[in-house]
This record gives sequence, C-alpha cells and structure tokens, in this order.
Amino acid sequence: MFKERRESPRLAFNRYARMQFEGSGPTRDCLIINISDEGVRLHSEVVDMPAEFTLVMADAVPQRRLCKVIWRLGYEFGAKFADTDRVAVPRRPAPASAA
Repeated sequence: MFKERRESPRLAFNRYARMQFEGSGPTRDCLIINISDEGVRLHSEVVDMPAEFTLVMADAVPQRRLCKVIWRLGYEFGAKFADTDRVAVPRRPAPASAA
C-alpha cells in the first residue's frame, strides 16, 4: 500500500469552481475532486494551464485562493495553495434538522 505523504488529510469535495488566470482575466470552469488545508486536486479541460492561477470558490471562506500547479496527469492536476495566510478547508453546512 502507498504511504500517505500529505501533511493534511484530503477531503472528497466534488464541487464546481472557477479558475482565473493572469489576475483579472476571464474565468474557466473546473471540478474540485478533493481539497485539504494545503492544496487541491482539480479536473479541468484547460489545455494550456499556467503554473499559477487563482481558484474561485463561491461558497468558501476565503472565496479566492492563489494556487501553484504541482503535478499534471491528463485532465487532472494537483495544486498547492500559495497564499501566505493559512485558512481552513471550506466545509459544506450541516443539513438543517426537521423540527
């Protein structure tokens, strides 16, 4: 079996987000496969993926994370968060219980 090398555990996420290149350019769709405090695994059909981009997640705090691509395999790639400040992984709100 493979030894876990990540510093923080990844959580299955399967949510859509947007990638923004060159600061304020147009955004492109992507799918967040999993995420951790340190980075993210994405699926995107962007062929000319730059080494750095901003990940925009509408329902997360913070909504924008600077990312640096670490690996690529087909349409999937891994990126580490390059922000200077650490933030927690965005979590889905717990379902409201029926009263």
